[in-house]
Amino acid sequence: MALRLVQANIKARDDSALGRFWAQALGWGTSSSGAGATAVVPTGFVWTDPDAPVCIDCIAVPDPETVRYRAHLDLATTSAAHQADLVARLLELGATPADIGQGDVPWTVLADPEGNVFCVLEPREIYRDTGPIAAVVVDCADPRALAEFWGEATGWTVHEVTDDFATLRSARGGGPFLELLRSPGVRTARHRVHLDVVPYRGDDQASEVARLLSLGATLADVGQGNVSWTCLADPEGNEFCVLAPG
Repeated sequence: MALRLVQANIKARDDSALGRFWAQALGWGTSSSGAGATAVVPTGFVWTDPDAPVCIDCIAVPDPETVRYRAHLDLATTSAAHQADLVARLLELGATPADIGQGDVPWTVLADPEGNVFCVLEPREIYRDTGPIAAVVVDCADPRALAEFWGEATGWTVHEVTDDFATLRSARGGGPFLELLRSPGVRTARHRVHLDVVPYRGDDQASEVARLLSLGATLADVGQGNVSWTCLADPEGNEFCVLAPG
């Protein structure tokens, strides 16, 4: 039993506008499942495909927080010229430079039009086949322990783990990495960006939720009400949702 990481869920004041930004940023398209929800997906995306890439779901909420977030996206590039061109294009689309104390680094830190911080990485061989999203990065206090949880939750392979950093990726190959970065003063407030996972076809949502609880997850109430998904938090309090399989 395992779960598929299906999307990064980003809260937004204007889901349509934010979805358009990310679609143009990634070279993807948008679709809507109803008012207040805009999905950003590549051409030919099929929700139930076990090898489908990790996508973005922009969800409208009344008052998104403007604090530093515990999760962000890293975008991949293939050359120095590609990185420079992508940064220039993102700025034209409405992104802004962001200073999070990164200092002199080879990657570029930006914020999308709603203030969500993300990074445009310099070319790295490890991300050569990830697609436009190189990694989903989550701040945490203990990367080793959290890698154990997420490895068990998703069945992903742990590629590197230290006291400061851990990286996991689907054993099926392709798609982004899940990276866990030790960060001082990790926030415990509600998160602006979280992960959505879904059982593979034929697996049971309730059974998967029970399995996650046995691994150390806890039930989370984010005001979701009566919905088809289950909101949980990982052992460090990072919220995520277990969606119903399609």
